[in-house]
Amino acid sequence: MKKILVIEDEPEMCRNLATILRLERFHPLTAESGRVGLKLAKKEKPDLILCDVMMPELDGYGVIAALRADAETVTIPFIFLTAKGEKPDIRTGMNLGADDYLSKPIAKADLLAAIRSRLERADQQAIPQFKPNFDSAKPLERVLGLTPRVAETLLWLAQGKTNGEIATILGNSESTVKKHVFEIFDKLGVETRTAASLRALEVLSSLAAHG
Repeated sequence: MKKILVIEDEPEMCRNLATILRLERFHPLTAESGRVGLKLAKKEKPDLILCDVMMPELDGYGVIAALRADAETVTIPFIFLTAKGEKPDIRTGMNLGADDYLSKPIAKADLLAAIRSRLERADQQAIPQFKPNFDSAKPLERVLGLTPRVAETLLWLAQGKTNGEIATILGNSESTVKKHVFEIFDKLGVETRTAASLRALEVLSSLAAHG
């Protein structure tokens, strides 16, 4: 479950954001000020931070400047939430290293889309560089204990193919591919295509490296 830190000094807004995140199966952490948020970010290392700009003592710009100056928090995706939507403010936030900038009031769909986009990008950037051998799905059968058709599905999934593309390649229906993808998730104990692909790449790269 992804941890998302909400730094917001307006109690009702903070509660509302935390509720939305909880309902979407995220794990929200909340901070009522910039200083508290900064301490929590350094302690908990959240997967993403939502932060108000206008706060007393330490504002959002001060928070992100401190996070980007610390090696342990420099890469945490950061989204500003603010009623200030003028271009100079947006530019200031981006120059300090913000990943996105959402103006209040924020539509739930826009908020979730921004969060998921940033988390997905962070996951992709975190994937190590592999040199896999995609010639055969046999290693995935042997090492991961998959059936031949499910292993073939994972082989193509690891190459970034969509369910529709995999269905065309393997001559299956898209619903069959979807079923195979869920089997992969269950067998590997993962919840996302990125995590499944990462496991496949590890196997295919390890075997390629060892001949």
